[in-house]
Amino acid sequence: MTSTSEHGPVVHAARRLRDAARDVTACPPVRDLIGADDIDVAYAVQRHLTEERLRGGARVVGHKIGLTAPAVQAQLGVDRPDFGVLFDDMDVSALALVPTGRLLQPRIEAEVAFVLGADLHDGDLGPAQVRDAVEYLVPALEIVDSRIAGWDIRIADTIADNASSGLFVLGTTSVTLSTVEPVDTVMEMVVDGEVVSKGSGKACLGDPLAALAWLARAARDLGDPLRAGQVVLSGALGPMVPVRPGMRVTATLSGIGEVATAFAPAADDGARGVR
Repeated sequence: MTSTSEHGPVVHAARRLRDAARDVTACPPVRDLIGADDIDVAYAVQRHLTEERLRGGARVVGHKIGLTAPAVQAQLGVDRPDFGVLFDDMDVSALALVPTGRLLQPRIEAEVAFVLGADLHDGDLGPAQVRDAVEYLVPALEIVDSRIAGWDIRIADTIADNASSGLFVLGTTSVTLSTVEPVDTVMEMVVDGEVVSKGSGKACLGDPLAALAWLARAARDLGDPLRAGQVVLSGALGPMVPVRPGMRVTATLSGIGEVATAFAPAADDGARGVR
């Protein structure tokens, strides 16, 4: 992999994305700096930003897989999955109202979250090994966001931008793989009483466990293997929808449980912004 200290475009792209997040002002795509399809350089930008966050005191609690559902790929004009890092301050599960003042153009989607009971860094990382590493799973809502203006992204843009990550909410129910097959789960997401998204486990790379196996291999190849205790958001089960202040969201994943959240009204937002 190319060292960020030796690759000027990586530093410049990271600065553009960092400044957009800090100023809560969307920026142009970074593909003019790093190319639209250079996956290695895009992950180098992501790693550069991750290292900055860690130096600032943030803590990694897991990973997210993005662009696993054909519907979401179609929405964003990309054709392959990617992944990003989950930091401790992205978990807003305990908040009664999620602030939106520090988000730029958020959208929300429902997915299966895995909590790992074993590291995934040795071995073939095949289906059996990955399955055995799962301690339990919970229903989750991911609040995705993009620092890129108008969601004008290609694969390199979203990878560099930490896979268009924002915040996440974990449900309070948990189940094990002995009681449910995530591929069979059926998802329904409701906003303010109206069904806005439907899907199933099959929409997530054919099976959320397949998405987890893909991530395990990809993360290890990039030198950041999955670890016991980490949370993995495995990818959307259906189309994502825009977030607006004051909305209430509930998602039901059959066999797994329900997860809900609410967003602060615009007038109440800001002071508790998440960074």
